[in-house]
Amino acid sequence: MPGKDRDDGSGKYTTTYTDGDFLRVVEESGPQVGTQTVADEVGCTRDTAYRRLCELEKEGKIESRKVGMARLWSIK
Repeated sequence: MPGKDRDDGSGKYTTTYTDGDFLRVVEESGPQVGTQTVADEVGCTRDTAYRRLCELEKEGKIESRKVGMARLWSIK
């Protein structure tokens, strides 16, 4: 599976998406990009992208604004 590695002990998949993967997409897709677009470009689910983008926002690396039912992300 792209972006995932299987743990030899448990057999479960672990993600290998880096913060840089998400930051790169936000920066290259700018000035603002939606969560689903980030997910599509990174190769993960929308839920995974949303959680990671929220973490990056809390760390002050990106910012977002809500437009209707969507959230748009941009580099600070």
